[in-house]
Amino acid sequence: MAPKILFLAGSARKDSLNKKLAKVAYELALEQGADATFIDLRDFRMPIYDGDDEATDGLPENAIKLKQLFIEHSGVFIASPEYNSSFSALLKNSIDWISRPHVEKERPLSAFSDKVAALASTSPGALGGLRGLVPLRMLLGNIQVMVIPEQLAIGGGMTAFDDQGKLTDEKQQRALGLIVARLISETSN
Repeated sequence: MAPKILFLAGSARKDSLNKKLAKVAYELALEQGADATFIDLRDFRMPIYDGDDEATDGLPENAIKLKQLFIEHSGVFIASPEYNSSFSALLKNSIDWISRPHVEKERPLSAFSDKVAALASTSPGALGGLRGLVPLRMLLGNIQVMVIPEQLAIGGGMTAFDDQGKLTDEKQQRALGLIVARLISETSN
């Protein structure tokens, strides 16, 4: 049975470079036989996490929907933009909301424990968003996600994709394919 893997970017921008990267990875996963799902965090708008709001109102409907998607998939690929040497507030807020229990006797971190993740980034700068992957890797590890060691940061992101959204550099395409293959392999175990 093919592993179920979720693909997303930590950006809500319509023309996000990281959405393009996540879509390329998603297509590679489909080619490699994975049961892949691509989502856009823009479709899961939520307020900034506030424990008082959670105590009063519970989890927002979009948090519950997103959490269910994470629960249903054994792996996740995240293409994360770098904001001030870290990952985006959108991605952090999404993780914060879906880390919260919302049903009686729910297993802690049910959306994350025993999951496998792969990370990548792209940006217009030379480092390709690399600095933002370090704190993201740390956060995911702390919430019981096994993050594979391979990752990819693509600098010069404004010219990294062709008009169809495909990577123009064959080495980067191969590297991304190997990361996706490792993610599939680890989620199959």
